[in-house]
Amino acid sequence: MGCVGAVLAKTGFAFCSSGKEWWERTSCETILGDMTCRRLLTIVVWVFTGVLFCGAGALECPSIESKPVKIEAWMSKRYGKDLKQLRKEFAAMGNTRVTLWIYPAENPSKTVAIGRCVPAYIARHTLRKAQEYSGGVNALVHQGFVSSHWVGVSTSLFAETSLSPITGQQLTHLMDDSLDTSEFQLLYRQFTIQKKKVKAFGLMLNNPQLLKEFN
Repeated sequence: MGCVGAVLAKTGFAFCSSGKEWWERTSCETILGDMTCRRLLTIVVWVFTGVLFCGAGALECPSIESKPVKIEAWMSKRYGKDLKQLRKEFAAMGNTRVTLWIYPAENPSKTVAIGRCVPAYIARHTLRKAQEYSGGVNALVHQGFVSSHWVGVSTSLFAETSLSPITGQQLTHLMDDSLDTSEFQLLYRQFTIQKKKVKAFGLMLNNPQLLKEFN
């Protein structure tokens, strides 16, 4: 039974014929001719370039109207009776979906996570609410661990090696109303660059949560 097939590549092709299977590699120019080979390689380059642009486009943020920001906040149990009002406060900027959880202890963490597609005005509003109801903000989560349209307030979902401490001065800078979204997001990423080494068991070890492609 014969078979027909060809695998074209920059360096040559492979095929099999009836009665005998065999492989042969030769140059693209010898098989297709110089001009045809050049055209084929040009098409390959175009396709490859298109793939690259598609990958870059995947990093673009859809409009806030088409994909609202999901806000999840862990509230002290003393606010248990006020969740309805607090939900309205967190959602005051619009284009958000808010879920509030009751933290089992009196004081939840002071960690905040902000995704890379969250607009600056929503992020700042959420940080203010974190200051008001969680007693402040002392750590931010690296965006490599966070969904693009997600904000977590007083979250304890992330390992310590995923966090970056933030000073009061840095927080004030981040909450500057003059920052647009791109400036805010850039500053957030600057404040959350992960450390390559972390302390563990009295030693300085490689950070097991290090996301090299994001740092």
